[in-house]
Amino acid sequence: LCSSSSSNTYRDFPLGCVPFGFGSSRLQSRSTHSPSGHHRGAEVKMVKFVADPSCQAKMHQYQIVGRAAPTPKNPVPKIYRMRLFAKNTVLAKSRFWYFMKKLNKAKKSGGELLAVNELFDKGPTKVKNYGIWLRYESRTNTHNMYKEFRDVTINGAVSQMYSEMAGRHRAHPNTIQSINTATLKASECKRDHILEMHDGKLKFPIIRKMPLVAKKMRSTFQARRPMTFVR
Repeated sequence: LCSSSSSNTYRDFPLGCVPFGFGSSRLQSRSTHSPSGHHRGAEVKMVKFVADPSCQAKMHQYQIVGRAAPTPKNPVPKIYRMRLFAKNTVLAKSRFWYFMKKLNKAKKSGGELLAVNELFDKGPTKVKNYGIWLRYESRTNTHNMYKEFRDVTINGAVSQMYSEMAGRHRAHPNTIQSINTATLKASECKRDHILEMHDGKLKFPIIRKMPLVAKKMRSTFQARRPMTFVR
């Protein structure tokens, strides 16, 4: 959200720099030999899967206030405030100067930052409906789009948006710009996959139910096949 100190109008300038990646589990194999020298085979050891935090699309919301550096010609330049989504403060500052250069030709070398603050949600334990207005550049043109998501925080909703844009539209994160974000009431939602979650009698079937067995009664092999259906 960008605003000038001399007016009450707002403009939205988002940040979209999210590298996407996937962690992978590794297999460690080792060959064992008997004292007599015969090969007994290879033992495969499974290593616990640990996702790399740098590969997760975790977005944060920042508020950055800055302006162009004072000069004799313009001793009191306008102050701009922007609300940006980025993975860290470094990318948020970079995106701030990207938009400042388009607004008033102010670069990082010829400007100054007055404040950099991270914004948090008031109720991060309650599921809410979020609407996101955005635009992105495809291979042929620039497109406007409106999407809805359900999440407990706006950061999670924006992270879902970047993942969906990368999967459905092959949109590069650098080309995505969030024009506006809003928390929607149930009556304001439009998308079917959001409306179907508003039913008060919504139930999820238990597809596979494993019986709970005491630890001392558990065994690796059983003579009977366990019943997994709900009776």
